[in-house]
Amino acid sequence: MNQYFKGSRTHFTVKLDLKGTPFQRKVWSELVKIPHGKTVSYLELARRISHPRSARAVGSAAGANPVCILVPCHRLVASKGLGGYAYGLPTKKKLLKLEASQ
Repeated sequence: MNQYFKGSRTHFTVKLDLKGTPFQRKVWSELVKIPHGKTVSYLELARRISHPRSARAVGSAAGANPVCILVPCHRLVASKGLGGYAYGLPTKKKLLKLEASQ
């Protein structure tokens, strides 16, 4: 994590064994594909997992993510703004700013 916050690590190779519903695991698997410093909307991620009408459910699944940063749910944003974040919008803003600066 120190490497991530210092900017020398932009992705993780840790093997994760996340417990969740099949839908949550599908969302989390797609979240790890969002590149460092990029964002994707809830709607776009819903489309990517072949559930185009499930943007809200995507948000709920992201909010249930048990390992933030490793599964970068902070990179998931609303079409018009940041959207929510389980750890608070100030934290989400800081993480996005950190990644944008690297």
